[in-house]
Amino acid sequence: MADRRLFEDIAEKIADLIQAGEFSPGSRLPGERELSERLGASRVTIREAEIALQARGLLKIRAGSGVYVCGPKAASSDVLPTVSAFELTEARSLFESEAAALAAPIISETDLAKLDELLAVMAEDNGDDERSTAADREFHMTIAAASGNRVIIHTVETLWKFRMEVPQVRVTHESVCHHDGAARQNEHAAIVEALRRRDAKAARLAMRQHFSRLLEAMLDATEKQERLELEQKAAQSRSRFLMSAQLA
Repeated sequence: MADRRLFEDIAEKIADLIQAGEFSPGSRLPGERELSERLGASRVTIREAEIALQARGLLKIRAGSGVYVCGPKAASSDVLPTVSAFELTEARSLFESEAAALAAPIISETDLAKLDELLAVMAEDNGDDERSTAADREFHMTIAAASGNRVIIHTVETLWKFRMEVPQVRVTHESVCHHDGAARQNEHAAIVEALRRRDAKAARLAMRQHFSRLLEAMLDATEKQERLELEQKAAQSRSRFLMSAQLA
C-alpha cells in the first residue's frame, strides 16, 4: 500500500508539471532515468506513475518510442474511471461466466487446443509474471471470442484494459496472483473441461467459482495489508513515545 501511494504521489507531480505547461501536448516525456533523478523516485515507481497517467488519458506510452503527453481531446476521451479490483472482478464474473456458457455449445476444437496450450504456459510458473498474465488474458479472451458475441468480446476486452492499465487494480492482482498459481490452474482446467463437454451450465459455474475464489483471496490480502499497516503505525508510535520519554 505504501508503494501504491508513492507512485500516485509521483503521478500527481508529473500531472502538475503537465498542467503547468512544462511538458506540452504532443511532446515526449523525459526518460525514466531523468525523471527518477528529478522527482527522487525509482525508475519502477516512475513507470507505474506513467501507467497511471495513461489510464487517466494524460499520457500515451508507445512501445519502443517513449511516453508522450496527450492533448486535451485525447485526455477526455481515453480516460478510464477509477475502479477497485473488487468492482472489476465482480463485473468480470458476470460477463465472463455468461461468455463461457455461450461458448460451450459452439466452441471449436481449434479453440479448445489453444486453451490447452495456454494452460500449459500458465502451469510452467517460472516466475515470469508478464508471460503468465499475457497467457491468462489470452485464455479469457479466447473464451469470449468463442461465444461469437461481438458485444461480449468488446466488453471483456475493456474489462482487461482496466485489469492491465489501472494501477490500483494491477497492484491488487499482483499481490494475489503471485501466490495462487495452483488454485488458478485448477480452476482454469475445470473451465476447459466443462467447455470440452459442451456443458454450458458447468462452464458458467466453473467460471463463477474461479472469480468467487479470486474475490476471497483479494479480501484476505487486503486484511493482511491493513493489519501490517496498523502494526507499522503502532511501532512508529511506540518509537516516538520512547524517544520522548528519554528526552523528558
